[in-house]
Amino acid sequence: MGTTDKKLKTYLAHRAEFINYASAIVGDRAQGEDVVQEAYIRLNATPSDRQIDQPVGYFRRIIRNLAIDWCRRATTERQRLDSDADLTLVAGDHPSQEELISHQYELRIMIEAMAELPDRTRQVLHMHRVDGCTLKSIAEQFDISVTQAHSLVFDGLNHCRRRLAERS
Repeated sequence: MGTTDKKLKTYLAHRAEFINYASAIVGDRAQGEDVVQEAYIRLNATPSDRQIDQPVGYFRRIIRNLAIDWCRRATTERQRLDSDADLTLVAGDHPSQEELISHQYELRIMIEAMAELPDRTRQVLHMHRVDGCTLKSIAEQFDISVTQAHSLVFDGLNHCRRRLAERS
């Protein structure tokens, strides 16, 4: 079996797992599928004479790197759009009373959901999403792996999303 055939076989056998992994990082299933497709293209671009000992792990690393790059680009674009929106903001533009109430309700649900989390998960999620700490710095502070820090953030976010979905 050729190297390209092995890459395709690995891709097809683990595609759903790869999409779930990428979607968890980027927060969007469609974008997760795009990331996995791009990862497959990159994997195929590796020289055919290069031996890959753990193709699934190698594929996951490519996916992770591409997903993180996508998140960085999306953040940069959002910041640019936000700064552009600030320029067009008019003094009379403000959220309606209904929007304010809705946001307050969602915030209350999020606070309750965060309170339900185990201490370490809550602290890690807060540090990552509110304080803007990197997973690496969180891992160092808690003496855990970056993968474990990512897992704690992922678990905390999933819990909060479920609670919001239950109340909506």
